[in-house]
Amino acid sequence: MRRRLWLALVAGLAMIVPFVPAPAQAAAPDPVIFVHGWAGAAWNWDVMRGDFQRDGWPADRLFAWGYNSAQSNVTTANQLADFVNQVRGRTGAQKVDIVTHSMGGLSSRWYLKFLGGVDAVDDWVSIGGPNHGTNASYLCDLLIVSCAQMNYHSSFLDRLNEGDETPGAVHYGAFRSWCDEIINPDDSVKLDGATNVNVGCIGHLSLLLSWSVSQQVRDFVR
Repeated sequence: MRRRLWLALVAGLAMIVPFVPAPAQAAAPDPVIFVHGWAGAAWNWDVMRGDFQRDGWPADRLFAWGYNSAQSNVTTANQLADFVNQVRGRTGAQKVDIVTHSMGGLSSRWYLKFLGGVDAVDDWVSIGGPNHGTNASYLCDLLIVSCAQMNYHSSFLDRLNEGDETPGAVHYGAFRSWCDEIINPDDSVKLDGATNVNVGCIGHLSLLLSWSVSQQVRDFVR
């Protein structure tokens, strides 16, 4: 008798106590692939990657990619396409975000425009990118093909910038500094159809170390 009363009491309580679902887990952010510039290396991103982690990005969603910056940006673009596929396969993500510094923006733009990258990339960022050339490239253009490709109106840049500079549904951001001593003119960074941001007076390499720039990039790809 007591057992029946106890079971009835438990059943009654179950009817009046509301069901509280477990809190939903936040969706994992897009993997971020960081692409360095000319004569750079993957470690160039150590500071910014740390900023991303402190802001909630899991370490296993952040990939600093290295490549031979003396080779043609077209070759690099094909290698980047393979790396993006590897990251998507490893993480199960449909799309990635790409954050670039300096010349890294050129190979990644080639990947987007000519190698189908627009279907695999959600957000793309150029930090101090020579999107329309720079006079600094003339210091090495006779010996290094990637330098020659950064010359004003090189055949590479003319083809890359012909027609739509920001194709597809990708969210494009171009961050420039009016104190950038490497990218001249400063407005070379700007792209038609992108969110173009002047970050103030910051040197070319210091763009990689700036908390302000990092915060703006994180807000852009969030």
